[in-house]
Amino acid sequence: MSPALGRVLVIAPHPDDEVLGCGGTMARVAAQGGEVHVAVVTRGCPPAFTEEMTQRVRGEATAAHTYLGVRQTHWLDLPAAQIAETPHTTLNTALQTLLREVMPDTLLIPFVGDVHMDHQLIFLSSLVAARPVQAQYPRTIMAYETVSETNWNAPYVTPSFVPNVFMDIEATLARKLEAASMFASQIKAFPHERSIETLRALAIVRGTAVHLRAAEAFVLLRNVI
Repeated sequence: MSPALGRVLVIAPHPDDEVLGCGGTMARVAAQGGEVHVAVVTRGCPPAFTEEMTQRVRGEATAAHTYLGVRQTHWLDLPAAQIAETPHTTLNTALQTLLREVMPDTLLIPFVGDVHMDHQLIFLSSLVAARPVQAQYPRTIMAYETVSETNWNAPYVTPSFVPNVFMDIEATLARKLEAASMFASQIKAFPHERSIETLRALAIVRGTAVHLRAAEAFVLLRNVI
């Protein structure tokens, strides 16, 4: 296991959120011999998404995860963009079952202030699943930022992403960007936020905030020492 984070589980509302938010961290943990798991909570369902579209992005995610060194990808297959219409107990139970299976030391989850409702509800259910009333629970929980979701919140109305943990990803930034480029159906041309140039620029901004060349930023929610 990675000495700093232990076994890591990344909760991704949709395929590519995990790479955009913490692909560099995932690559760093894996390179250090750590165990990284990714749970993709939703899948695209008709009529909004065709089966061909869904299988394409799933294939892209599988390739990206393999490249980053992910130990296992868990597909929960709840309906994308319909989490608000899904019974909350269904989402809670799916995540609780997953946490009992993986038993992560560190949980990385989307930020509660993200503009996408799927992200907000998955944040809440992740905290429910990780409640410290169980024999085994994640000692560390951090929220990551997702370009085009975290930064489009309503200032002073919804929570703002103010990071207090920075992961040095100078050595793994190139791997993150290469993994992101594998999502050919999702990555856009600059100056779109979901572009390779934007991801590189954000990593530099987050890094220079703490005198690093490149970093990923997180909000620490719990840390049991």
